Amino acid sequence: MRLSVGEFVPRAYRADGREVSCRAILGAPYCAKPVDPIQRVNVFVPEEYFTGGSVGGYNAVTAPIFMPNSVGGYLPGPAEEPGDDARNGGANSLFRALEHGLVVVSGGVRGRTSGKRSDEFFEGADAGYRGVETGRMVGRAPALVVDQKAIVRFVRLNADVIPGNAERIVTNGTSAGGALSALMGATGNDPGYEPYLERIGAASGRDDVFASNCFCPIHNLEHADAAYEWQFAGEREWHRTKHKVVDGVVTRVPVSGELTDAQMELSARLAARFPDYVDGLGLTDPEGRLLTLNPDGSGSFRDFVVGKLVDSAQRELRLHEDVAASIGKSIPGSAVDQVNALDVRDERVCGLDWRAYVHAITRMKATPAFDASDLSSPENEEFGDQTVGARHFSADREALGFFSDSGKMADPEVVRLINPIPHIRSGMPTRHWRIRHGSFDRDTSFAIPVILATRLRNVGCDVDFRIPWGVPHAGDYQMDELFAWVDGLCG
Repeated sequence: MRLSVGEFVPRAYRADGREVSCRAILGAPYCAKPVDPIQRVNVFVPEEYFTGGSVGGYNAVTAPIFMPNSVGGYLPGPAEEPGDDARNGGANSLFRALEHGLVVVSGGVRGRTSGKRSDEFFEGADAGYRGVETGRMVGRAPALVVDQKAIVRFVRLNADVIPGNAERIVTNGTSAGGALSALMGATGNDPGYEPYLERIGAASGRDDVFASNCFCPIHNLEHADAAYEWQFAGEREWHRTKHKVVDGVVTRVPVSGELTDAQMELSARLAARFPDYVDGLGLTDPEGRLLTLNPDGSGSFRDFVVGKLVDSAQRELRLHEDVAASIGKSIPGSAVDQVNALDVRDERVCGLDWRAYVHAITRMKATPAFDASDLSSPENEEFGDQTVGARHFSADREALGFFSDSGKMADPEVVRLINPIPHIRSGMPTRHWRIRHGSFDRDTSFAIPVILATRLRNVGCDVDFRIPWGVPHAGDYQMDELFAWVDGLCG
């Protein structure tokens, strides 16, 4: 796992009509006992850093190390290279980071389908990766976190060879990859992962990171069903798009339906459980006021979430950023002046009707949204293992009727190991966070990213959190803003 400077080879990459020159190491093993072919890492360093030069004010000693992942839907996330972004257009995050003067480390991590081929696709995933048929299902929780930690340790092991500042590692990911980025920030040096790291022969040492950037993180899975129903309770119709890869192209198939009467009853039971969870967190707003929910789902926490959405709409009115249009993902009727749930007067957003807004953006998932009764969800598969295909994991298992399926429940410790929330504490190594979750994102409840950002702030972390207006479930947008944030932390 030790590298040498001689292993770096000159490379030139083109994207969006531009070219960037670097030196790279491709496909290096980052652990001594890999269990899947994906466990390899690519390293990219601006050419100037080998000749004493600088890029964007950084040099071979000071450059932060940008560590993106390509995880989506808890699928495997292969190591990538700089180039065009097939999903969002323009140059991908690796190319943009190199241009900006960052050292880039892209490592492959296992996922729930590791060991078989799959044509599934989820936001954040690498559309070109179909998997390798090994017959060994070795990618279930907490494998993705273990592999990413091993990559961080690999970088520190080779800090004398890899240019850049190994104390300035910045993670980045979208959706389940956003959850992985959050986990890297919340679980730095946590001994609970050590047995798993030893099994793959990871280097010893620290695995904390400097900063975490998280696009629409799908996390806190054991409470996600209750959070979803708290938001969408009463909404019977659901509308979503399924994706799969056919001949290397991501195809979209619209699917819609209605909740059955039994699902509507289940929705109400789950929604009723969410206030107790929120109240137990002890969250406070910036003025120190406690954020709570009433039994009917109203309360200061909901008002806080509504305030974030109002702030987003007001920002759009003031700056006219139209982030959704800039990433080619505008949703019809999402313009501020077209959303009837907003109270807009004289270029000022005065309020938002919560129930009308939820109805306008529409429910995406049937009930239960994450822990499926028939164990058919991606998240169920994430909690399987080499012999069991899928397991239940919800903290609300009694409401879901899973209390009689104890043999099909995931180990609570494994569930904890892929949820950043219980790991967040005062004095944790990662102090800097940037979180984005679109105002039209229906993949999880708005409560989930708000809880993450608020809990981090409550323990003293520096958190840049926004709900960009009109944006659906998406990532790697406004990258100039992201790199400006990194510059502000490292410059």
